[in-house]
Amino acid sequence: MKKAPRTNAMRALDARHIAYEVFTYPEAIHSAEGVSELLGVPAAHVFKTLVALADESRQLLIVTPGNRELDLRLVARGVGAKAARMAPQREAERLTGLKVGGISPLALLHQPGKHFEVYLDAPGATLDALYINGGQRGVNLRLRVADLLAITGAKVITATRDPASIGELVELDDEYDA
Repeated sequence: MKKAPRTNAMRALDARHIAYEVFTYPEAIHSAEGVSELLGVPAAHVFKTLVALADESRQLLIVTPGNRELDLRLVARGVGAKAARMAPQREAERLTGLKVGGISPLALLHQPGKHFEVYLDAPGATLDALYINGGQRGVNLRLRVADLLAITGAKVITATRDPASIGELVELDDEYDA
């Protein structure tokens, strides 16, 4: 693996004396699942950061396990909003100043003009450590969950459903469509 560049995420962790490990991989890999395969760790331990908007004006960063899908109804409920929507790629990049595949709440700490509410999906709170993007495509950091919560001020919410239950939800939804 190539030598990792110094990113704002690393600088933020270093300034607070928070321990972390750096992992690099080809920038062409944009998915948490791809990163988990390359690093040889479970996809449930590699987290992706998704940009969402709640009630159109609240900017959210939702940190979720790579093997789960965001449920916007759960997000809205978890953040106390009437509605939530995903930011399209172009909007997410404009809001964060980072490329999709490189978005990280750690890289956005104390960035002028950028205010995001940070949320960690509940399965992450059960882990001791997780892998999260280092603020640039091709860079992931492994750090303790407690440190991530402390440095970002993230709140824990239920933002995803267990992938095994998705089929059940579709079946229920189909019944209501009839």
